[in-house]
Amino acid sequence: MAVAKQKRCGIPATVAKSLKRICKDAWQPAKSPAVAGDVEEEEKDRIPGPVCKGTWKNKERILIFSSRGISFRTRHLMQDLRMLMPHSKADTKMNRKDKLFVINEVCEMESCNKCIYFEAKKKQDLYMWLSNSPHGPSAKFFVQNVHTIAELKMTGNCLKGSCPLLLIDPVFDELPHYTLLKELLIHVFSTPQYHLKSQPFVDHVFTFTILDNRIWFRNFQIIEEDAALVEIGPRFVFNLIKIFQGSFGGPNLYENPHYQSPNRHPRIIRSITASKYREKQQVKVVQKLRKKEPKTILPHDPTADVFITPAVEKPVEIQWVKPEPKVDLKARKKRIYKRQRKIKQKMNSGNTK
Repeated sequence: MAVAKQKRCGIPATVAKSLKRICKDAWQPAKSPAVAGDVEEEEKDRIPGPVCKGTWKNKERILIFSSRGISFRTRHLMQDLRMLMPHSKADTKMNRKDKLFVINEVCEMESCNKCIYFEAKKKQDLYMWLSNSPHGPSAKFFVQNVHTIAELKMTGNCLKGSCPLLLIDPVFDELPHYTLLKELLIHVFSTPQYHLKSQPFVDHVFTFTILDNRIWFRNFQIIEEDAALVEIGPRFVFNLIKIFQGSFGGPNLYENPHYQSPNRHPRIIRSITASKYREKQQVKVVQKLRKKEPKTILPHDPTADVFITPAVEKPVEIQWVKPEPKVDLKARKKRIYKRQRKIKQKMNSGNTK
């Protein structure tokens, strides 16, 4: 065993320190009540320490990944969301043949209780799932008008890992299915307090507004001087399709009656063009049948000639004098030109002699 350090008088160092602390506390003068009141007022006015001194209690983590077959725009959108959400995690792309219930097992392996899953179909249609894993609820959206940060090139900027404010439209409180979506959006997009990868700053805002039965997402920077907002990006619009009771499935809680599938619009256009073509063909068939029908001869109407006026007959004129022949101006010009040319040739031959 290590021998404890001793002072010159033979007392160990640890014992001497404790005795010194006790003596100091014993000889410390008691504070008067006036001084105690001043200290309390100072503590009230004192600015609290930075946020990073707290402990991380909200252990929410969010998994952001996609299926195979997504476009480059969707891939950049996922990268932007991962950069803006420090409590997010990434995973490899999932095979499209796998069932969606497998995502709950992936979230459990990654120790995540929230999930954003991007599902691509036909390499042009993009669907987004927001889920509370593994018990639910979950919502499926159709994503439109996607614009990434690199594409927009806005002047706004924010710190990486900073905590965002969530600005949610008050329309979310009017209908029950919107209130459920509001809670789901708050749990997914809000950064947990005292997260290890987050920064103790609030310098940007996530806005969720409802317009035209769709949810519009924007990201703005908060300028310190006048608290103005400058857009950073990304921006996209997601249209609600269904809300499920479970995670990635289960009984339907709500189905959007205003939603139209992306295949329906081109189908309507094709049906309109096909109906126009059918109308033209029907008109041609009717015209052919009319031509083949025998013509009906109507009886003569005696009153039809009442308003017919006979034309005035002009008297016939007989010319007794032969008309003068027309003068051909081109032939006359040619004859005059030849005559002048002969005269010039004679004059030139006389001068040479």
